[in-house]
Amino acid sequence: MIRLNKKEEDIMNIFWKLKKAFPKEIMESITPPIPPYNTVLSMIRKLEKDGFISHVKVGKTHQYSPTITKRTYQKSIFKHLLTGYFGGSPEKMLSFFIKEENLSEEELNDIVKQFRKKK
Repeated sequence: MIRLNKKEEDIMNIFWKLKKAFPKEIMESITPPIPPYNTVLSMIRKLEKDGFISHVKVGKTHQYSPTITKRTYQKSIFKHLLTGYFGGSPEKMLSFFIKEENLSEEELNDIVKQFRKKK
């Protein structure tokens, strides 16, 4: 799966939140600075070409909806980070995250507790 740029991810987050939307609704949901309508429409078309969204024709316009879940995209990005930057080692990635975010022992214990609850 390809990696989206920041603006494309912003638009996908709107689609994931709204479930389906017309371009006008996407425009209304974008946080400022809001790009021109034609720019947003071009990004929507690119997202559709890349397989992230699809459309149905409603009157003279199109209503778009995501074709992949946010979770699927997150897993793809996570896998890319894990293999591309940490040699496929979850331990190296977790260690980096702990150091980079300066997590306290208490925060780490909370994470372990949450992990054990989910098992």
